[in-house]
Amino acid sequence: MFRCLNEAMEYLTPEGLEKIKKELDYLKNIKRREIAERLRQAISFGDLTENASYREAKEAQSFMEGKIAKLEDLLRNTSVQKKEKTGWVQIGSVVLVSSNSHKEKFEIVGANEGNPIERKISYNSPLGQMLLDKPEGAFVEIDTPSGKVKYKIIKID
Repeated sequence: MFRCLNEAMEYLTPEGLEKIKKELDYLKNIKRREIAERLRQAISFGDLTENASYREAKEAQSFMEGKIAKLEDLLRNTSVQKKEKTGWVQIGSVVLVSSNSHKEKFEIVGANEGNPIERKISYNSPLGQMLLDKPEGAFVEIDTPSGKVKYKIIKID
């Protein structure tokens, strides 16, 4: 089973999609109001040419609007990958691998969801790329700074 991913498309798990929607909602409905209030206060101080509070609020507004635009664009170009039991590693899979007699478990997630502390690796990370579309029992080898590491896929959930 080989699935070709569209490079122009972003891929997310349903959990990742919810997280982005919540962040976007917060920025649009709470943060925008907070910055608008900061701007109103700064304008009330008068002379905008030497008003540091006004400049800071405008910069915060610009940064936030850029982030909103980026998140909206991400949502327009996202494919949500629902987890399916196929026996093959896919976005959303939890993969148990072994290497040199120690086992590790990773969840394969979208590029914007990776978090090594939570053991979530992006499908386009070096290890994610090697694991994607492989069946249970397959071996993959990855180059690391300390040399090549060989993993065996023990289980896919």
